[in-house]
Amino acid sequence: MSNIVETTKLTKKDFESDQDVRWCPGCGDYSILANVQKVMPELGVPHENVVWVSGIGCSSRFPYYMNTYGFHTIHGRAPAIAMGVKIANPELSVWVVTGDGDGLSIGGNHLMHALRRNIDIKILMFNNRIYGLTKGQYSPTSEFGKQTKSAPTGAPDYPVDPASFAIGCSATFVARAVDTDAKLLNDILLRAAKHAGTAFMEIYQNCVVFNDGAFDGFADKTQKDEHQLRAIHGQPLIFGAQKNKGLRIDSRTLGLEVATIGEGGVTEKDILVHDETNSTLAYMLARMPFPQFPVAVGVLYAKERPSYDETVLEQVAAAKAKTKPDLQKLLASGNTWTV
Repeated sequence: MSNIVETTKLTKKDFESDQDVRWCPGCGDYSILANVQKVMPELGVPHENVVWVSGIGCSSRFPYYMNTYGFHTIHGRAPAIAMGVKIANPELSVWVVTGDGDGLSIGGNHLMHALRRNIDIKILMFNNRIYGLTKGQYSPTSEFGKQTKSAPTGAPDYPVDPASFAIGCSATFVARAVDTDAKLLNDILLRAAKHAGTAFMEIYQNCVVFNDGAFDGFADKTQKDEHQLRAIHGQPLIFGAQKNKGLRIDSRTLGLEVATIGEGGVTEKDILVHDETNSTLAYMLARMPFPQFPVAVGVLYAKERPSYDETVLEQVAAAKAKTKPDLQKLLASGNTWTV
């Protein structure tokens, strides 16, 4: 169900609230906020028809900074609140902001059901691989062995990968971006807004205080070209500073392998072409171990499927058409009592 309608021309300023933005200087959240406020006018949805819902964490201050309706809810429950908002008023454009701790620890169950139901909400997960608001404990996405205040000898957990988690929960739209990549972030926000169903976007977000440089190996401008792979539907999965590396299927393991074009008889025809409707390929791209493989960004998976809210509305309409409501008859039916 599309919320995008023609309306008065809006600008970025129309979506800026009067609240002072209070994140640490240099936080990646500033970049994400600026890009969201820039993209919102392009959707053609009046700001009074937009709702931002958040849980708990640094990212969850987001609704205060958007000149729209919003809820700053409780820890991990943002998807549940957002689903209720969308069902109550299907015409609203509903967006969720969560973090790797809020969304994948206490909120993992709610997130899972939002994804599998395919309700028409858009979810931004800021992944900084740390608990920032509570001052630097390891999170569900922190790497194994990560030394933090809560794990001075190294985190004993193996991390959750948000994108592959979403694909495994039968999400119909899964994308990745880096907080500082404005062009890519804008592209996936627009794609997500137009998607009829749950759109999940993992955004690698740098926490300058408690996990600074966590993504420099593939996000830094000196490393980006060599270690990021932009997945574009219908185009070969090629990467590298010289654009001479690509992914192909290893015939022995049936998994992905990196091949260098021009070596060992490898040509561009040997490189896999990205098919964003293929969930198996999307899962493989999401799970590639770094630095042996590049980090895949862009739209990893996108496929249309009836949304939960659309199905519910059809059921309600069918029930109304089938039976004429009679309140008096309903009240007098079944077991009754005379007082």
